[in-house]
Amino acid sequence: MTNQFSGVFTALATPMNKGHVSYEGLEALVEHQLNGGINGLVAVGTTGESPTLNNDEHIAVVKATVDLVNGKVPVVAGTGSNSTDEAIKLTQMADAAGADAILVVAPYYNKPNQEGLFHHFSHIASVTNKPIILYSIPSRCGIEISVDVAARLYEKHPHVCCMKAAEGSCDKVVDYVRKLGPEFAVMSGDDGLTLPFMSVGARGVISVASNLLVTPLVRMVEAAQANEYPTAQEIFLKFYPFFKVIFSEPNPVPIKYILKSAGIILDDSVRSPLCPLHENTCTQINALLEELNLINQ
Repeated sequence: MTNQFSGVFTALATPMNKGHVSYEGLEALVEHQLNGGINGLVAVGTTGESPTLNNDEHIAVVKATVDLVNGKVPVVAGTGSNSTDEAIKLTQMADAAGADAILVVAPYYNKPNQEGLFHHFSHIASVTNKPIILYSIPSRCGIEISVDVAARLYEKHPHVCCMKAAEGSCDKVVDYVRKLGPEFAVMSGDDGLTLPFMSVGARGVISVASNLLVTPLVRMVEAAQANEYPTAQEIFLKFYPFFKVIFSEPNPVPIKYILKSAGIILDDSVRSPLCPLHENTCTQINALLEELNLINQ
């Protein structure tokens, strides 16, 4: 069950055009991913602007991604919410739309305790047999998913079998790996920590950077999986400034600007309350894209 959660999965941006989802842009982005050898795709995670897509748009993007991929790689649907009922509904709809797996982020703002988290995720797991990736990102949600809760969920619902770890802690990754065992997959949720996390047992990354950098990141992760760390380190260090700059302003604003600059999508617009990049950030990104020879990719 967990073998599919390995390598590089791109947390896809959702292309827009004048405030509406651009399915032409989505097709171009998915084609870029498949041509680059991506291992899997995440549709409408937080990088896909899930907070500002309504439920109909949300599921339409999942279904379009599934259709475009046509079975070539797994498609994971982001269905998390701070409302258990809404997360259940989105999970059922994404399952019916053909998603291969489900990604559920910790509830944000209402900050349930760990027992509340266990029941939240357990209710979601009860409505689907598809594999579920938990997503712990306390910087966004205000809470983290404890190792004990992950272990309880995995014991009760074996299809809750992966953690997207974005807590910024190698210690936490070690705890997941040691307590949950080799069949439970851990994926880095932070491009800038992929290699450190893999060195202690993570299997790969759910990546924002791979919206553009597909082939280099696939090669980096493959090298790390093969224990060829000098090769992996060379790629990691080369693109580390890129990993940093894409979070210089709120995600996914920088990566959308970069995708437009690279000619992959035609419009880098985002939905309010996000807004376009500051001019100084554009200048910084342009200089880095030129330095790394990524403009014409």
